[in-house]
Amino acid sequence: MLKLLFPLFAALFVFTSLDAQTAPRDMQMKVDVAYLASDILAGRAAGSPFADEAAAYLAMRMGQLSLKPMGDEQTYLQRFPIIVAGHGHMNDAPQLYTSNVLGYLDNKASQTIMIGAHYDHLGFGGSGSGSLHVGDPEPHNGADDNASGVAMIFDLAQRLQQKGANKSYNYLFVGWSAEEMGLIGSKFLAEHLPAGMPTLVGVINFDMVGRLSQENVLAVNGTGTSLIWPDLLASASKDRVTIKSHASGLGPSDHASFYLKDLPVLHFFTGQHPQYHKPGDDIHLVNFEGMVTISDVVYDVIQALPKSGEIPFTKTKDESMNKVSAFKVTMGVMPDYVYAGEGMRIDGVLDDRPAMKAGLERGDVLVELDGKPVKDIYDYMKCLGEHEKGDSVNIIVERKGEKLKKRITF
Repeated sequence: MLKLLFPLFAALFVFTSLDAQTAPRDMQMKVDVAYLASDILAGRAAGSPFADEAAAYLAMRMGQLSLKPMGDEQTYLQRFPIIVAGHGHMNDAPQLYTSNVLGYLDNKASQTIMIGAHYDHLGFGGSGSGSLHVGDPEPHNGADDNASGVAMIFDLAQRLQQKGANKSYNYLFVGWSAEEMGLIGSKFLAEHLPAGMPTLVGVINFDMVGRLSQENVLAVNGTGTSLIWPDLLASASKDRVTIKSHASGLGPSDHASFYLKDLPVLHFFTGQHPQYHKPGDDIHLVNFEGMVTISDVVYDVIQALPKSGEIPFTKTKDESMNKVSAFKVTMGVMPDYVYAGEGMRIDGVLDDRPAMKAGLERGDVLVELDGKPVKDIYDYMKCLGEHEKGDSVNIIVERKGEKLKKRITF
């Protein structure tokens, strides 16, 4: 019962006791995450009434922050159709609807930056949802994935209205829906930008930014999509976080939809964890101090954007996607995408998969696979691409300073 009452109290607190423009930043982030990741929203599955309630909350917050509605019929909601797995065959499934949520900070500039995060998640899990949970259906509350990202766009929406903020751009703040179903909401928005909005010149995406670890490493994807990104990130992150950069503009999150429209993008991400796509992704594990730090980094990147509005686009090689699509087997592990050392560190081991059967553990660092060195996650994926299901190979992992030889069967 307490788990249900706290989000209700938190929401009441923000409605009645706080001026959202003056509330402590980490407290307001906690309020946003607490409500979105509560059991009463039942995992926010796109197409469900619970996702509609989440969208209504986002719209309320955008109104509270005095953002201009940029959805359908002068509302914050941009409605679009989806077909949800589990509702029948694709050719006879009922057509459901969900909504992106759009709020606009109009600085009367000639160009616009989009700042977004998806708000949907996996509902109660189950077949076809993407859940990694084994057991009875439970709400997948998605505190990190991605209530954390939504809380961060609101934090920036507040700060970018304050004195001294970069007013050389307009800012479109977006909560995307149906990301978990295949980036459907961001793809729809990329094809249906708000009418009359000045030119979109860049996209910033937050997806899972609530677990900044003690190592203080922040993964940033899309750093190769504009020549200006690396220097801006290096300056903004100094003495705050270590940036683990990935050049490609593609990847399994909403920024990819806009990169494919030849737009510079950045995707901020604090890494996977054992609760990823499971019911255990709850608010007590979120690092709100770390979220404030990340928001500060992004704010300083925005502050340093050229006042002329020039953000040159660069096409990337997108090697990561080529390698991901190449392999036919899996070890059954979750890679640690923010690991900055040599090798591929394992952030989670899935039940009853080859890695578990081989005795691998979370925290192991894979350094060799079938006699070939593994220096990073891309070496790992390249090696996987050379094997077929049923192959057995030797691997070497480092565990607490000791090298262990294991044999794994795909």
